[in-house]
Amino acid sequence: MDLECKEHEISRTKVPQSIQDCCGNCVRILCFKQINGDISNNRLDEKNLTLYNKVIKSERNCKLCGKLLYQGTGKWNSISFKLCSVCYRISSELIESTLVKKQISILYLPWWHNCFRCNICHSELTFTSDCQKYCASCYMFYVGCRYCLTTNIIFGPIVQSQCKKCKRISVIINSSVKSDIDDFLFYNVILDNLDKLKIKVKSANIPKYFIQDSILGYIFRENYGEIKWISYSQFTDFKEIAKGGYGIIYKATWLSNNETIILKRFNNSKNIGKYFLNKLKSLQHCMINNYKLIRTYGFTKDPKLEDYILVMKYASEGDLHKYLQKNFTYIKWNEVLSFLVKISKGLENIHNADFIHRDFHSGNILFLVDSISMARWQSKKCSIDVKIGDLGLSQAVNSKTSNNEIYGVIPYIAPEIFKGSEFSKEADIYSLGMIMWEFTTGCKPFDNVKHDHNLIYKILDGE
Repeated sequence: MDLECKEHEISRTKVPQSIQDCCGNCVRILCFKQINGDISNNRLDEKNLTLYNKVIKSERNCKLCGKLLYQGTGKWNSISFKLCSVCYRISSELIESTLVKKQISILYLPWWHNCFRCNICHSELTFTSDCQKYCASCYMFYVGCRYCLTTNIIFGPIVQSQCKKCKRISVIINSSVKSDIDDFLFYNVILDNLDKLKIKVKSANIPKYFIQDSILGYIFRENYGEIKWISYSQFTDFKEIAKGGYGIIYKATWLSNNETIILKRFNNSKNIGKYFLNKLKSLQHCMINNYKLIRTYGFTKDPKLEDYILVMKYASEGDLHKYLQKNFTYIKWNEVLSFLVKISKGLENIHNADFIHRDFHSGNILFLVDSISMARWQSKKCSIDVKIGDLGLSQAVNSKTSNNEIYGVIPYIAPEIFKGSEFSKEADIYSLGMIMWEFTTGCKPFDNVKHDHNLIYKILDGE
């Protein structure tokens, strides 16, 4: 990086061009404005830091319109490369895709997108050429123009894309690839997620000057909670840890992330496609801005058995009962109160999303090592976090698909449910009360009696 050629005089002109300062004699690029670089002055030695500061100083005004770019007093604001929103305009439009027979969005970036992760799900992108890449999890395509150093971000499969600046057309490589996902999930989950993605790029929403990474974070800021597709081939070392009427739960290894995860298989999925789809949408809706829920990374499908599978974070410390068995004599009251506040907040967020849990018991209160303190794991000084798990039975408050069947663990079910009332937010609160009781005693409620119809009668009689 340099601002001056010591051997030749550099001509500076206010014309739109990708290479802002270039010595034609040396053919040396001195400053790219349209490549989104990740440069931190913390990583530079004294010599390069001086050059870096000279570049920042020289770029305080837009070279094309002369507008002042650097305003404000924040440290990050004063040391980052910025673009002028008038000269580097971000725009979007809807294009009809012949591959999926519907309109899809295209976001036009006036710079070269050189990141290797998807802006929505943060999965690693697959490169199909030096100018094209795509996300195999959410089917976002990134197409760059090598002549203009611009990028089109395409929200779904399409045959070709046109550069907004030079109008050159690029044929999309592997645009019809769908990995091993079936058509039902592709059209009802993947494309549905992309349809709901709100791209707000009106001029009123874009600052007068911006940092490339920050503006993309602003555009995609409302997409937390999206559940992505993960190829079944990514999982190995399956170990069955539980089995129920709905299916089987496995502990497995996620190869690309080198992480232990939980796989929740739904038996006979080919006959319950709509049921599984409803559960996915419920999870996705409840996960938005709710950090108190155990994370669901995505979904997959066993190509042989054709069963749908949820991919979830592994709770290394087990559920509430297991945690209390191991730590009840050591746990302090302030820790208990902290756990209960987090659990209550998570349930409140579910209710605020107009959903009810319907299966709220100690087996769905999960403990894991706080990610912030993972580095201290070896010293055993790491903190423990608590999450709400298994929203498999969750349902919208106004859902019309509810039936009269009673699900759950008897001691945690509100008495009115046994009398024929529907599950409600109030029933979830009753379950929370039983969880509080378990926190204070270290034992499950009614742990010394058989969980059968006799216990139900005792609960109804107030015993």
